[in-house]
Amino acid sequence: MTYFIFAGDMLVMLFMVLLVVWVFWRSADTTIAESARIPLEDERDDG
Repeated sequence: MTYFIFAGDMLVMLFMVLLVVWVFWRSADTTIAESARIPLEDERDDG
């Protein structure tokens, strides 16, 4: 049973890594830069 849970976790992690790589390759550089700024600008008062 432990191996089943471990294999499932590895498949989920593989899916997440592939999703990040796919989004990175498909998105424009400006979109990636704007997305990276979101956590830095979420507490600004001017919106």
